[in-house]
Amino acid sequence: MPKHKIARKSTAVDMTAMCDVSFLLLTFFMLATKFKPPDPVEVVTPASISDTKVDEKDLMLITIDKNGRVFFDMDGVQTKKELIDAIDKDRNLGLTDQEKVNFALSSGVGVPFNQLRSLLKLPPSEQKSFNSPGIPVDTSLTEQNELFKWVAYGRVTNPQARLSVKGDGAAKYPVVRAVFATLANKKVQGHKFYAVTSLKADPNKPEEEK
Repeated sequence: MPKHKIARKSTAVDMTAMCDVSFLLLTFFMLATKFKPPDPVEVVTPASISDTKVDEKDLMLITIDKNGRVFFDMDGVQTKKELIDAIDKDRNLGLTDQEKVNFALSSGVGVPFNQLRSLLKLPPSEQKSFNSPGIPVDTSLTEQNELFKWVAYGRVTNPQARLSVKGDGAAKYPVVRAVFATLANKKVQGHKFYAVTSLKADPNKPEEEK
């Protein structure tokens, strides 16, 4: 009897379900990912062997650039809205709703209180063009030390906030000393703070076997 040949059929894989899952995962990561906000100024941090990581949630960040200017920022748009509301009410700055939004969306401020409104008239994308002189700071806790006031307002707004200092390796020592003295003072509640550095190899740690 003659043999009958069975026709070969190509195998088709339906990729519809896989594409749907891929797009769902992509959408999830896009919505759930929290992007790091830009720094108010460019800072090159000194290196250290410490590998302790500070959670970026509930954070107050003080930045010192190479010219000794001091900037202040907190995480969370809602937290920053509450912060600027408290400052506006306490200091009678007369900020508009839009100026408060500009603050909440900003990457930090580095001006005295009497220049704050001039800065916040600009949208966040243009605030870096403002000639910010830095927040006034000295070793006293008088009205001249406005950094202490910012930290105090931040503590009231979010008592759980941790303090971090991110200083440029070329920053002038007197400014760094004044900032550290302000944060170490007993009048600053919860005066423990962290210094942000870049990681370098520990010379006392044995190299991993290859």
